[in-house]
Amino acid sequence: MSAIRQDKTVSFDVDPQRGFTPLCPNELPVEEGHLIADELNNQANLAKFRIVSKDCHPPEAPWVADSPDEIMTPVEGNYPGLDIKWPPHCVVGTEGNELIPGLPPEDLYDLVIEKGKDPLHHPYGACYHDLSEKISTGAIEWLRERQITTVIVGGLATDYCVKNTVLQLCHAGFEVIVNLAACRGVAEETSNVAREEMRTAGARLIDGSAELEPA
Repeated sequence: MSAIRQDKTVSFDVDPQRGFTPLCPNELPVEEGHLIADELNNQANLAKFRIVSKDCHPPEAPWVADSPDEIMTPVEGNYPGLDIKWPPHCVVGTEGNELIPGLPPEDLYDLVIEKGKDPLHHPYGACYHDLSEKISTGAIEWLRERQITTVIVGGLATDYCVKNTVLQLCHAGFEVIVNLAACRGVAEETSNVAREEMRTAGARLIDGSAELEPA
């Protein structure tokens, strides 16, 4: 068990939305994605602040796949802010946009980051609105203003939005702790690669919040 300074720590819930769980099977369901609330709540008890990011997508966009065969294929056309196609998910005003059961109401978080509203951008990390990481969501600035040094991260999914958020936070100079018990991935192979990428970037990976205690 290791101690962290609670007054310098934020707990970051990355995209823990119903659209990424079996609760919305027609969106982007991650196996057991709806079961991470307890561990996200546990890690929040170790932090001074708690923040959450959400995909807040429009119903139609060039990245939306029209058929299952198009999923994860390249977006055609002149769309520099897009990479591959996905099913519609986490659309504003739908159940998929809501947080998973067991998490606090959004107004109890210290900061709510909404990303993916622009149909011409489909970001993964929660710190930037675009893939080229030029348009800030304000997350990094918010953390720096409060003199935060440590960020505990959990959420969905390990191999996409969690990984990219962790890499962005590491590059910004924060000590990042990834709580694997509070994460679930799309696929084991890509999740393994993501875990190695996060370690290489300097993140510390733990099996659960029980490995930490407030200093």
